[in-house]
Amino acid sequence: MPASEEPLTGTDGPNDRRISRKTVLRAAAVLGTAPLLVGGGVALARDRVGTGEMPEFTPECHDGDAPTIEQTEGPYFKPNSPLRTSLITDSTPGTRLTVSGYVFGRACLPLANVLMDFWQADVNGTYDNVGFTFRGHQFTNAQGAFSLTTIVPGLYPGRTRHIHVKLQAPNRPVVTTQLYFPNEPRNSTDTIYDARLLMNVRQVGSAKEGTYDFVLNVAQTPTPTGTPTSTPTTPTPTQTAGGTWAVGTFYNAGDRVTYGGSSYRCLQGHTAIVGWEPPNVPALWQRL
Repeated sequence: MPASEEPLTGTDGPNDRRISRKTVLRAAAVLGTAPLLVGGGVALARDRVGTGEMPEFTPECHDGDAPTIEQTEGPYFKPNSPLRTSLITDSTPGTRLTVSGYVFGRACLPLANVLMDFWQADVNGTYDNVGFTFRGHQFTNAQGAFSLTTIVPGLYPGRTRHIHVKLQAPNRPVVTTQLYFPNEPRNSTDTIYDARLLMNVRQVGSAKEGTYDFVLNVAQTPTPTGTPTSTPTTPTPTQTAGGTWAVGTFYNAGDRVTYGGSSYRCLQGHTAIVGWEPPNVPALWQRL
């Protein structure tokens, strides 16, 4: 039977009387529930940037709440994992799982070159303590994004399904935490489980896709808005460059669109999806 993993003690003091999302999420964890977006799904950090409402599952960027909570490393971490974004081969047994998301700082701007080290159990709930099966590290890209290809981890006694991860922004301390799966029966009995660390998970054919956004305690200066003082570079044209923002369109950095009567300039190349409307994602769009 594996060694036990002890939960960490919270940092809120007895005199902290603020009613914050942290308090609400702590209650949600007890009830086995979690805040959901309209239409279903757990709230992600990207869904709150630029709206005045901050990330619900990776706590507030602006109201004084702590960033993404830390959790115990557990007994199975190994340093020097290989650099890779996929932990599986074509013959690896188990349900395929892709985990993706973003890493933000305290101003809800993306963090590039964040080291992310993942490790997990195999389909039978066993950790590889000899080699580096289901272990690997990667770095967030220029847009603060990451993507991990793996399988849904198996269960072992005393724990619910989870994936371990360490994050380290350049010149910052290491943050150790875990990611969890919704609707798992053992979530309600696992003493380490925390609803703030739930991924969004959906079924895609025979595989699953999980998403989660991290917020690290890294100071940032919000991107300024206003009229540019110099003539902008002519944008690379796209399907709707200079037109109205539209779902499903790929926008290049520099493209301009209108949305809700305002003009925006694209800061990072991406494909537009519901929830990433220009006012909602200042990491992607600058209001002009």
